[in-house]
Amino acid sequence: MRHLHQYLDPASQRALLWEIRAVIAEAPLFTPTMPRTGKPFSVAMTNCGRLGWVSDKTGGYRYQETHPVTGEPWPGMPELISQIWRKLVDYPALPEACLINFYTPDARLGLHRDEDEQDFSAPVISVSLGASARFRVGGLKRRDPTQSIVLGSGDVVILERQSRLVYHGVDRILPGNDGLVEEGGRFNLTLRRVNPPNLN
Repeated sequence: MRHLHQYLDPASQRALLWEIRAVIAEAPLFTPTMPRTGKPFSVAMTNCGRLGWVSDKTGGYRYQETHPVTGEPWPGMPELISQIWRKLVDYPALPEACLINFYTPDARLGLHRDEDEQDFSAPVISVSLGASARFRVGGLKRRDPTQSIVLGSGDVVILERQSRLVYHGVDRILPGNDGLVEEGGRFNLTLRRVNPPNLN
């Protein structure tokens, strides 16, 4: 796992957040629910790119080409997001999905691993904007020991190679607001490649 502290400078963070707000205007945040139980997530989500990650009681975890509420295709992925992928990873194709999570101060995300994709050779890139978060990362098994690190605005985490399928989550959002996200809270962007390059 690579943690790039303050990879994005303040101007780049503002520009990226502007792009994200434009995506949300077209594809509003929604609240996914857990498979089987239907319990709502504490995190609101949307997506951009050809595919978007969704979850609900009846269909479970999956990728699909349309917004689950509006039924419309996801907005295209902003070039600023594609540039981050190009600069940081050596992979022969661009990401197909960018999951946008919005964490309010009381939101969290339990330990999980990104395993709904078809191509695990592709890395996963996570970009933080706004309030800091306590990020927990473990091993390849749910019961493996974990450690926590603080992710600040502009930080980037890359899960690749041996770390691609490690368990990870967000324990809590830390108090304080750096002023980037006016309403408080944190946006997290997760860039993923779903299919092998020859299936795009």
